[in-house]
Amino acid sequence: MSISSTKIIPVILSGGTGSRLWPLSRETYPKQFWPLVGSETMLAATALRAAGHGFAAPIVVCNEAHRFLAAEQLRAARVEGARILLEPAGRNSAPAIAAAAFLAEETSPGAMLWIMPADSAIGDVPALHAALAQAVTAAQLGRIVTFGMRPTAPETGFGYIESGAALDGAPGVLGLERFVEKPDAATAQRFLDGGKHLWNSGMFVAQAATLLRELQHFAPELLGAVQDALTKATRDLDFVRLDTASFTRAPSISIDYAVMERTKNAAVVPASLGWSDVGSWDALWQIAEKDVQGNHAQGPVHLVNAKNCYIRSEGLLTGVVGLEDAVIVVTDDAVLALHRDHAQDVKKLVEQLRAAGLKQATEHRRMYRPWGHYEGLIQGNRFQVKQISVRPGSKLSLQKHFHRAEHWVVVNGTAIVQRDDERIMLRENESVYLPLGCVHRLENPGMIPLTLIEVQVGSYLGEDDIVRIEDTYGRA
Repeated sequence: MSISSTKIIPVILSGGTGSRLWPLSRETYPKQFWPLVGSETMLAATALRAAGHGFAAPIVVCNEAHRFLAAEQLRAARVEGARILLEPAGRNSAPAIAAAAFLAEETSPGAMLWIMPADSAIGDVPALHAALAQAVTAAQLGRIVTFGMRPTAPETGFGYIESGAALDGAPGVLGLERFVEKPDAATAQRFLDGGKHLWNSGMFVAQAATLLRELQHFAPELLGAVQDALTKATRDLDFVRLDTASFTRAPSISIDYAVMERTKNAAVVPASLGWSDVGSWDALWQIAEKDVQGNHAQGPVHLVNAKNCYIRSEGLLTGVVGLEDAVIVVTDDAVLALHRDHAQDVKKLVEQLRAAGLKQATEHRRMYRPWGHYEGLIQGNRFQVKQISVRPGSKLSLQKHFHRAEHWVVVNGTAIVQRDDERIMLRENESVYLPLGCVHRLENPGMIPLTLIEVQVGSYLGEDDIVRIEDTYGRA
């Protein structure tokens, strides 16, 4: 699409954890990396909405722990040239946006930014692009433009925007009177009936220079810390690693509080886009395809006399009988069951699990690494069994362990194993023993994924018993 002579730089904010969508969304693999709506992951779908003619390569801001996951999903979606800004710690949206604005202005003076969360669903992409064109016109006049979604129900789970008069020179764009926190039911109904209030989507369009100027005026301490973090950043592959000491000096604050509620240059484009923040299981049920009984079932699910339910299984056969307005989510290590009216309380459950020290609160059994992934299968006294998958052409770090020995058995593909001074090639049904303390490395030289079973035996089997001697991916 052609909006202006200057290409728009998409800025995708991918730092959230989505705890209300537990047990699917967890810190190690949060909701933006899952295909929650359609076949694409939320991150990939967001990037693809802003790809093609009129758009530059995106800037993605994400947690350092998710860097390779984000890069791999963008690569799989054929989104090329993305720059990935790595936050050493979460500081909410204002520092993330400031870092992206500095990076964009550094390489593309006069850059126009389209800022969006990585985890929202949009049903009508042509309408989104039409609203974007309107927003760009206002942004070229020095405005910071947000997208206000026309409410379809008296929703109490969203923040609202009160719109004002039409702007001169920017058709379809209104002044922004104020932001309103999540209302009670009566207030939400009044907002719906009045027609002036819109749902806050968290998307913005502005020139990078405008954002930096307003941040300098309203949040100079934040801007200084972020600028210092980018100046001292290290860069490798497609990643820009913000300096930890500098970035953590920035206060944790949203762009709404830092700028939008204070600036005189805020504006809003009202739009109907089939938008959802996908903030809870009930929100997913609202937008999901349903059968004649109002049920959405995904995975090996069988229903009898169920109504208005959201049922998702990631593998285990799941039967549901006689339930209404229920959510049931089944993964390989956890089951969640709740009434849809209590969807917002899942976060409280996660906090309880975390307080109890249960790793299921934050981790999946499948853990992703830059070379592929591994999955815990069995754990007992002094032994553990894992399945390891290595992508073609990838290799693990050169490492050793102080507390465990390992046995590797190749199930699929070909492996090259370095064991001290030896280099050993293994094919299907072949194995190797790695004694405690030996220096070793695993590599996939083939054209298909390498799958092997690893049996660990020892007094301590934690992931922190890894001494990396050399690593392709810059990990300590």
